[in-house]
Amino acid sequence: MRIGILSDTHGRVKTVVRALELLREREITTVLHCGDIDIPAAVEPFRGLEAHFVFGNCDIERESIRNAIAVSGLSIHEPFGDLELCGKKLAFLHGDDHALFRDVENCGHFDYLFYGHTHCAERHLTGRTHVINPGALHRARPKTFLVLDLITGDTETLEVD
Repeated sequence: MRIGILSDTHGRVKTVVRALELLREREITTVLHCGDIDIPAAVEPFRGLEAHFVFGNCDIERESIRNAIAVSGLSIHEPFGDLELCGKKLAFLHGDDHALFRDVENCGHFDYLFYGHTHCAERHLTGRTHVINPGALHRARPKTFLVLDLITGDTETLEVD
């Protein structure tokens, strides 16, 4: 099973649509969004996918975004996402709450921790946890997101222009 991980879309609907087209071409239907959705309209392109969201520091319209997620049949996780897929324990959060980030990173419970906020792709290992920032789809050059194969652990970084 492969999943898509993206972050920091900041209401750039056209960029989100292009990124999701690349995922759909790869037959990827599960997507994690690591926050800074920014506007409710940025949720609509995810309709029909199994999409999971967390809020970021720029998600000021939280109630409207929460409603857009619910109406689209998607999921919001607060204060962070915690899923198990294919036997892998996944956590995802935005990364602006440094204490929460450190707690989740160092708890030793997760195989993967995905985060955003910095707009910079990055990865490292903390204990058994692969800590990965997929990059951002706004205010980043290049604009990147990630595909993870949960069976093999292989990752693919994709760019959107």
